[in-house]
Amino acid sequence: GETIYPCCVGHEIIGTAVRVGSHARSGIKIGDRVGVGPQGYTCRQADCEWCASHQENYCPRRVGTYGDRYPNEKGISYGGFADHCRHNSYSVFSIPEALDSASAAVMLCAGSTVYEPLKEWGAGPETKVGVIGVGGLGHLGVLFAKAMGCPRVVAFSRKGDKAADAMKLGADEYVATSEQEDWSEKYTSSLDLIICTVSDPRMPLKEYLGLLRSKGRFCQVGIPEEPLPALDAMSLVLNGTSISFSDSASRSNIREMLELAASKGIKAWTQVRPMKEVNEALKEMEEGKARFRIVLENEGGGKPSSEGR
Repeated sequence: GETIYPCCVGHEIIGTAVRVGSHARSGIKIGDRVGVGPQGYTCRQADCEWCASHQENYCPRRVGTYGDRYPNEKGISYGGFADHCRHNSYSVFSIPEALDSASAAVMLCAGSTVYEPLKEWGAGPETKVGVIGVGGLGHLGVLFAKAMGCPRVVAFSRKGDKAADAMKLGADEYVATSEQEDWSEKYTSSLDLIICTVSDPRMPLKEYLGLLRSKGRFCQVGIPEEPLPALDAMSLVLNGTSISFSDSASRSNIREMLELAASKGIKAWTQVRPMKEVNEALKEMEEGKARFRIVLENEGGGKPSSEGR
């Protein structure tokens, strides 16, 4: 939609609680290290089936962390590219001590975006997973799939330049779709779940769907600006294949993800830059040079406070 100005972006935020309102939820104290993801507000009303079922990420009244309007004319939401930001306490997460701030920041959106479908569709010791795209989201998909005990994780990308990185992340195999011949035949009917993080509408969707076993699921989390490729419905029907989409994660799954990352020692691949270099960081991101998330550090607070992709 149309951008609301003035606008302060940033929805992967880590910082220190400096004020806690009298009506804030319990568990947040001044001095705590806390974080905020893309959900700035959810209604938590009894008549909201999504909030009532603890799936707040689909609340129809939710407010984004920045560039959105709070209900009842309570103002505009502002993000983390700032010295201070104010957020609803139910959208604030305590950060486990074992988790570094840069990793925690990018997990609040990018991490939760891939963790939610992995959890939803049963990723575990009996699930063979494919992750399309080894970037800001995809590298976290590989890390979490392995942490959840998936016995086989296959990473897919167009070119072979990320093969070594994918293997270091824990992928069991790497496929460069534009360079390896017959890859779709080699891996046909071999995966139970595919998480697609890319946003290129030219991706070989038909071939990717052919990699799924019967009753397999393809979950799209990347957001193309153009329509996805046409689907061959008959092949999906005959194989019982399902296609789904996912948006961030519920509060309970975000807390669970942070605890899993802390207990398993998961670290996102980040490059920390001072906030004043934001323009250079954005240029590097557009050029595909980030490995794999650029975290901007607010020099005033001395802590990573916002995100890159």
